[in-house]
Amino acid sequence: MLPIERQQQILIWLEEEGNLRISDISKRFNVSEMTVYRDIKPLLDQKKVLKTSKGISIPPKQSIPPDVCTYCLKPAKSRFSVQLIKIDQEIETTCCAHCGLLRYKDIEKDVSQVICRDFLKDTTISAKMATFMLGTNLNLNCCEPQVLVFESFQQAIQFQTGFGGELYSFEEAVVAIDEKMNGSTCQQSILKGRGESI
Repeated sequence: MLPIERQQQILIWLEEEGNLRISDISKRFNVSEMTVYRDIKPLLDQKKVLKTSKGISIPPKQSIPPDVCTYCLKPAKSRFSVQLIKIDQEIETTCCAHCGLLRYKDIEKDVSQVICRDFLKDTTISAKMATFMLGTNLNLNCCEPQVLVFESFQQAIQFQTGFGGELYSFEEAVVAIDEKMNGSTCQQSILKGRGESI
């Protein structure tokens, strides 16, 4: 067995078992402990495994605090925040619908539900049933282009009369915001807006 094949198998065992002793790995492969140390060195250098007093383990996942946007890392404690509930029941929070739509596009296959709040009534709604408004001339001091969410299509049309913007369904809004951002993140837009280099 090649070293790369042993490394892949070690990672599989770590995923299944959480941690491994060097002596156990040596016995499983029928190789010396020195060979195991040589095999795990690249994994340690790449931070794929963590050395422990008893052997190796998987490093803990870097988690983002629940009150921080998982897309742009701004505080996510406003009434504009969006929650993405994943299939594994993990919940990600974004600071606004702009970031929520972009994050959804990144992890769509892992998301079972998207929850947001109606812009006018501040009630909780399913994003997939909502109407989204992009490009209003109302400044909310959040990520650009701003995205507002409405439960009622009729109220969205009335709001559009006074503040402009374009209306989209959830699926259309995901495509529209992605096109408007041209693949750049809102953090990059913030830096460009400040005249900072990326």
